[in-house]
Amino acid sequence: MRDRRSQYDVTNQVDVSEVPDVLASVLEIFADVYPKFNRSALKKAFEDCYKLFEGENPDYLPCDTLYHDKQHTMDMTLALARLINGHERTASKSERIGAERALIGVVTALYHDSGYLRSIHDHRHHNGAEYTLIHVNRSSEYLKRYFHKLELGKHAQISGQMVHYTGLEVCPSQIRLPDEKTHLVGYMLGTADLIAQMSDRCYLEKCRDRLYPEFVLGGLAIQVDKDGKEHVIYESAEDMLRKTPSFYEHEVENRLNNLFKKVYSYEQVHFDGQSNYIHALGQNQAYLKKILKNEDFDLLRRKPPENYGTRNFPGLEEYLNQHPQKKHIAK
Repeated sequence: MRDRRSQYDVTNQVDVSEVPDVLASVLEIFADVYPKFNRSALKKAFEDCYKLFEGENPDYLPCDTLYHDKQHTMDMTLALARLINGHERTASKSERIGAERALIGVVTALYHDSGYLRSIHDHRHHNGAEYTLIHVNRSSEYLKRYFHKLELGKHAQISGQMVHYTGLEVCPSQIRLPDEKTHLVGYMLGTADLIAQMSDRCYLEKCRDRLYPEFVLGGLAIQVDKDGKEHVIYESAEDMLRKTPSFYEHEVENRLNNLFKKVYSYEQVHFDGQSNYIHALGQNQAYLKKILKNEDFDLLRRKPPENYGTRNFPGLEEYLNQHPQKKHIAK
């Protein structure tokens, strides 16, 4: 296979920056295991998602978070569809999750980061990343409204709960869903969110140049204790990368292997024995360890696709002008 292109998925075959390309792939994946499914609802969900991220939804501003962007959403949604496909191809008839639960999962994936989007009436925040700490709750509320617009209102509360599998603020054991099969979709949802972003060809560069500014804006680089004292968690983008291997080993691996029951293994079925996501994820982690061992961040040379025509993180300068005490960590 030729060198993977930065806007393509782990197979280098699907341009995950293009919504129609991902929709076509998901429709094909569903058709492989479901003789009948709600094709019209699936298409509308993708079309509406495109409009939301591009600012064509009259109630929202365009997406301005450069890490949690449209490409990540499409990449993650495609990964979820593949995990579902792998499960359905091996499960007995009684164990299959079915087209209805699969549809709930994919629509939830499409809007799992809708909580970063700002309302057109939001004049308080400079960037959607300022919602980082509450974005999953906001996504939950968005999904509960959206399922009614999709004429699938009976699933609204399920999706509003399921989306919490993509966050860290609610323990999976506290997520309330009607049955174990629906929880299984939740495990795959949370897994897809992790493996898609961490297997991205430009994952490390995106962490440095895009995720870290989101952390600054969202209040994750500095935390304030109950006495009002500030504690620097990440001194710089490089400091965040230094702490990423520990985060992966203690948080990500626990979620993938324990909390989410190793459902990433279903990609092997979909890909006929290959573990494309886990392999690419491992390559990124190994390369990061090489960078840290050599203390040479100049080894990060890949160029992610530009988002919305800008190289600078929108809203960051304005935010720091209003919060000058944080300028020292916005390196």
